[in-house]
Amino acid sequence: MKSSSMLQSMTKWRILSRIAVVGFLFALVAFGAVPGYWTGNWPWAKLPPVTNLKQIKAIRNQGLEIPGWQTLEQAIVSIGGNKWSFQRIQQDNQKPLLLLLLPQNGPKSQPQVEWADINGFFQTYARTQTKGKWQTDSYTKLLFTAETSTPTTSVAQVKARLFRAWNGQQTFAMVQWYASPEGGYSVPSHWFWSDQFAQLHRKRVPWVAVCLQIPIKPLGNIEEYQPLAESLGKLIQSTLMAGPFAGEPSENG
Repeated sequence: MKSSSMLQSMTKWRILSRIAVVGFLFALVAFGAVPGYWTGNWPWAKLPPVTNLKQIKAIRNQGLEIPGWQTLEQAIVSIGGNKWSFQRIQQDNQKPLLLLLLPQNGPKSQPQVEWADINGFFQTYARTQTKGKWQTDSYTKLLFTAETSTPTTSVAQVKARLFRAWNGQQTFAMVQWYASPEGGYSVPSHWFWSDQFAQLHRKRVPWVAVCLQIPIKPLGNIEEYQPLAESLGKLIQSTLMAGPFAGEPSENG
């Protein structure tokens, strides 16, 4: 009976805690909206400018110059109705890697179903080009910290997702996350809440969707390639932080 009572108390406490968190979030949003109500200037009437939007959008046409890596090919490809930067990069004589980047296109654009679009893109490619089937498994989290000292010293935590994929001819380690100046997550909801809080202070959280495709041994163990995936993830995130994400707010365009 005691254990049952304790379990009920814990369950009740968890429910109340969640209600309190939700109430707190709504209160923050409400307090941000109240001044706009009395003045007639609603916060969402005109979105704050996105920091360095022009430089971020340029990724689509130019790709991203990764230190120590050579760009073999860069093009714009349409995936799920969005225009991505398609970039093949290589270091020394290693197998080339594929880096797909979707930069924020404007103040109203937000991450949504990019990973589903990417999956559909590779399914179509496998079916038409390799006569195989695009399959995935071994999903896990990839946690790493990216640092940069230019233009200012900053540190960012990234929680990406790592999984294995194959198309009948090749096997890959896939790494995906939504990058922002403060870090990155594999799910768009984290960006949404960060951006909502930033808007309360008339700021925005810029973003770039990152998808990295690393060739590995046929049906190789994904854990063996985790250090390589982490190293590349750090490098890409740091490059974004020191380049496109750095700078002063630009016009929304």
